Amino acid sequence: MLWRRNLLVPLAVLALALTASTGAGTAVAAPDTTVAATAPTASAAADFGAPGPYATAVEVGAVTTLYYPRDIADSDRRHPVIVWGNGTGGVPLVYRELLLHWAGQGFIVAAANTPQSNLGISMRAGIDLLTRRNADPDSAFFDRVDLEHIGASGHSQGGAAAIVVGADPRIDTILPIQPGPLADINAVHVPALLLAGQKDSIVFPALVRAFYNAADHIPALYGELRGADHFTVVGDPGPFAAPTTAWFRAHLMGDQEARAQFFGPGCGICADTATWSDVRRNSLALGLPATTA
Repeated sequence: MLWRRNLLVPLAVLALALTASTGAGTAVAAPDTTVAATAPTASAAADFGAPGPYATAVEVGAVTTLYYPRDIADSDRRHPVIVWGNGTGGVPLVYRELLLHWAGQGFIVAAANTPQSNLGISMRAGIDLLTRRNADPDSAFFDRVDLEHIGASGHSQGGAAAIVVGADPRIDTILPIQPGPLADINAVHVPALLLAGQKDSIVFPALVRAFYNAADHIPALYGELRGADHFTVVGDPGPFAAPTTAWFRAHLMGDQEARAQFFGPGCGICADTATWSDVRRNSLALGLPATTA
């Protein structure tokens, strides 16, 4: 389809350039420092676009690249999981900054390496991998993976894959970013935040709204980022970092402050017209309280 052809070349070129400049592709853990692993302050927790409290590491495997808190073996908690799907022609390296941002917030990100993610097979394989690692006493992930709280996200074709994977009973929420059209949201039975870019000329906002309009059986939100085009999320994720982090903190960590960004009469993103050109909540989402405590 046209949107796939338009996306393939720029993402593939960018992936190759980034790989050449960083030496990606090794199958060993590669530490990446963010912020020292100390407890976040209340003010830091409220700024969901700010770096999280965990230093991070990256492990590149044959099927899955893992982004995770570096000292996970010594963690005093289990960490929720986000499975990720790339846009057409892309690899996890293209989205490195966003995936590291989530890891710094305490998530384990299992990113499918495939540049053709639409079927979601490799994303599900990431869950299977972490299930095995969590049960392996010789793994750094032993008993540190929260397999009861798993979200799915992705960009473009990977956004469609996040919708496909949303039918998996292990998934608790989905967050498709500018999703391509080849998915059926009617099979999803978990809350969804569907993100569009106001100036996206590849996956038009109307295509994302079509998913939102069809999602009348689940709590669903539609958010259109002001001024964003199809590649705003690539590299520095900019305005995508904060709302995606807040959504996953709300649904996978039980963060009540993050939840208030989306639900209740004081809905934070609803009032932020500088960031959002359009925000919609369906009747099921409108019926959810700002806090669950």
